[in-house]
Amino acid sequence: MEIIHNINKEKKLSEIDELSNIEAEIALIGCLLKENKFFEKISDFLLPEHFTNPLHSKLFSIISKLINQNQLVSPITLKNYFSSSKEDYNIDIFEYLKQIKDSTPSMINTFNYGRIIYDLHIKRSLLSIGNQITDYAKVKDSDLNGNEQIEQAENKLFNLSQKGAFERKYFSLGEALNESLGNIEYAFKKGGKISGIASGIDELDLKLGGLHNSDLIIIAGRPSMGKTALGTTIAFNVAKSFKEENDEFNEKKLIDGGKVAIFSLEMSAEQLATRILSSQTNISSDRMRRSELNDNDFKNIVSGIKEIEGVNLFIDDNPLLTIPALRTRARRLYRQHNINLIIIDYLQLMSGSNNVKDGRVQEISEITRGLKAIAKELNIPIIALSQLSRQVEQRDDKRPLLSDLRESGTIEQDADVVMFIFRESYYLERLEPIRKPDEDEMKYQTRFQRWRELSEKSHNIAELIIAKQRHGPIGTIKTQFDANVTKFNNLAKENYDITE
Repeated sequence: MEIIHNINKEKKLSEIDELSNIEAEIALIGCLLKENKFFEKISDFLLPEHFTNPLHSKLFSIISKLINQNQLVSPITLKNYFSSSKEDYNIDIFEYLKQIKDSTPSMINTFNYGRIIYDLHIKRSLLSIGNQITDYAKVKDSDLNGNEQIEQAENKLFNLSQKGAFERKYFSLGEALNESLGNIEYAFKKGGKISGIASGIDELDLKLGGLHNSDLIIIAGRPSMGKTALGTTIAFNVAKSFKEENDEFNEKKLIDGGKVAIFSLEMSAEQLATRILSSQTNISSDRMRRSELNDNDFKNIVSGIKEIEGVNLFIDDNPLLTIPALRTRARRLYRQHNINLIIIDYLQLMSGSNNVKDGRVQEISEITRGLKAIAKELNIPIIALSQLSRQVEQRDDKRPLLSDLRESGTIEQDADVVMFIFRESYYLERLEPIRKPDEDEMKYQTRFQRWRELSEKSHNIAELIIAKQRHGPIGTIKTQFDANVTKFNNLAKENYDITE
């Protein structure tokens, strides 16, 4: 034990280094020397740089490398990675490792030792970031103003929160395949249908396999097609289904649904909440605004509020949103609430960074690239609603095409999924036949009857046209759309119409 005692006194600790626990570092390495398989308990979050003692950091680095190569870790195998002289650490490495192994307490505490080391690393980093914030704030001629310094501090805090399990910048093929196998296994356990987050629209989930992490999903349409309604429907379905549990390492694991953040640039939080309330109570928001309510309606509204107010859905209604601001706010929501889905309403109302001066097309390109980058960074799906150009209206068949995406082809390029909303009833309502001066009654009635049949057939029906899907088939599905309460629902099974 003499060697262990001496290494604890190796150097005088600074203020930051005092936030350390050498005994926990020694105990953890001892646990791994006794039983290599316990490495899996801490490998997801613990890294060599989290250790304060340089020797322990090097030991853990070598242990990690050997175990990942399926090689045995022991004092003998580790000894080969150090010189025979005592010049580097002034101790006999082999004897030191034997003492660590022999003096190790119960191995069942491996995870707890790792967590202690990691938490102390976080505290040291926080202290370092705090000192940097103080130093920057004291500089009178700093290039960063107050708000920019806040954003910089938030970014450092977010990056710190992501260290450990998410710190690796690349994957070997083997690691990527293991990750893929996990997703395949998850889908298999769910009956082979959905591996992502369920949107609550059954046929859409079957077509997409759910909403997948790191995907950028574009939902586009002309005005009044129901883009916001579809966005809020998916948001509420996902948030309402949210369910998680603790795994074997006492970490939160998502079981169903998710926590959702909506960035609404067009509607206020109150307007969006009223829409959601309307869709859940089946009382139109228009009637709510004009107070055309009876006692029973009001009771239903109060009951509806109580039922949905605890749903994990967060609304940011700042109308001036840039990609850098979105990144900062999304990171904050992810850090504070661990959100699983972001919805943006809508893309064309966003702005790029202030230094984009090459026109709106370049700005939209920066926005879509930024959204995809945020989706990958947070490893969650992002749904961005998008406006379509007017050229749709010039065609006889007004079903949208990828070429109708407004202002930039990079929307199509950067998106993993592009989906259009088309409601034929919207156009038919505005095309009621009028009798022509030279038209006889029979011809007019024939045209009118045909129009009425088409109107009845398309009433409350919306087509979701999947025009691009990076990982699956394209095609069209039909859903029910209730315009009175702006809500999308599943159609009865006999009405399903799926085309490839």
